[in-house]
Amino acid sequence: MSRLSHLTLTDRALVSVTGEDWRSFLQGLLTQDVETLSQGELRYGALLTPQGRLLVDLFILGAEGGALLDVAADRRDDLIRRLTMYRLRAKAQIAPREGRPAVAFGEGDPGPGWIADPRLPALGWRCYEPTGDDATAGEWIDRRMALAVPDMADFGEDKTYPIEANLDLLNAIDFKKGCFVGQETTSRMKRRGQVKSRMLPLRVEGATAGAEVLNGELRAGVVTSAGEGLALGLMRLDRIDGALTVDGRPAAVEPPDWIKRAI
Repeated sequence: MSRLSHLTLTDRALVSVTGEDWRSFLQGLLTQDVETLSQGELRYGALLTPQGRLLVDLFILGAEGGALLDVAADRRDDLIRRLTMYRLRAKAQIAPREGRPAVAFGEGDPGPGWIADPRLPALGWRCYEPTGDDATAGEWIDRRMALAVPDMADFGEDKTYPIEANLDLLNAIDFKKGCFVGQETTSRMKRRGQVKSRMLPLRVEGATAGAEVLNGELRAGVVTSAGEGLALGLMRLDRIDGALTVDGRPAAVEPPDWIKRAI
């Protein structure tokens, strides 16, 4: 892409977490370290089930007196409910916040107010102030899928382990920070190398979410989201080579360079 593109993410929303105990409160819940988070710094993390499956991924922005959480809009109310349930006696206030995040991607310098995406340099920057749009949601989705970066549409309802969704490679999990919800399962999978499946890009025409990916007659994975000629699938790593098909159409796994070392 030869230009810098900007897009307001209307499918994302914000949550404010403030109060005397906001750091210790979030530190015990999220996969990311917030104890060392500075004002204006952006980190990526997730909230898991006690069994270690993904509930929601989120960005954590250090703010004055607390943090701003950038989350899928259709999961914001559930996130607030869950955080409130965990709060107990912690001195922390949890509330929805007006506004939407924006992204800038492509070539060029986005200027002041933009923060580098903590997942991958190729994903560009994020901003939490209003900005003009000159890109489409489809362009952003295609870029994300081609880079093997999933979002909530790919995770399902408490089905996916964060490592299967590549969150361990996208700087979302601090394995040295201490306890967080779902830590035991997550750490064990990483330590023992028990990663049998990962989300990977598929070059395929006409795929639909939920379609089965076959390697010959063997099930090789499932499409989690699809675009024009491109899809993202949760793929069995031992079956990604060979003649793949989706609904009878030829398909091919196209892993980006950054993830090849993990498969």
